[in-house]
Amino acid sequence: MRLDKFLKVSRLIKRRTVAKEACDKGMVFVNGKVAKAGDILKVGDIVEINFGNRVIKAEVLDIKDHALKDDANKMYRLL
Repeated sequence: MRLDKFLKVSRLIKRRTVAKEACDKGMVFVNGKVAKAGDILKVGDIVEINFGNRVIKAEVLDIKDHALKDDANKMYRLL
């Protein structure tokens, strides 16, 4: 699954366009490397999002094309 879509479906970032902009600005890392919006995620990847002085680090546990609000947080584990 594309990184920007995963961020939106998992609700780590509210909108896909915002997720794409964050990737374009170099604020998102996958496994320690700067990631592009179109990069493909796999189960087990570590995603790190830098928002100013706040950092969110999560491990991908599941990949779904659509997730309900209650199931979205089961797609990742915060580290």
